[in-house]
Amino acid sequence: MACYLISYDLRKPNRNYDALYAAIKAYRTWAHIHESVWAIVTENTATQVRDYLLQHLDADDRVFVIRSGTESAWKGVLCKNEWLKDHL
Repeated sequence: MACYLISYDLRKPNRNYDALYAAIKAYRTWAHIHESVWAIVTENTATQVRDYLLQHLDADDRVFVIRSGTESAWKGVLCKNEWLKDHL
């Protein structure tokens, strides 16, 4: 399984994006890193993750999915540091 980072720009300020957040949380292993950045662990490809999330986004929203690399550093994340150490 691989860890992917999901970043997005949600362009409609008053739209309810709860379905998007639920879709991300549907992956069994996930972390909310920053307001618009999540990490998930899955067997899917980045394209499959993107396509799954697109059904919960508007046409002018933006999404970026990337497989995590071999090096990382952070400060002030929303999730637990241990989650990141274990999965990135």
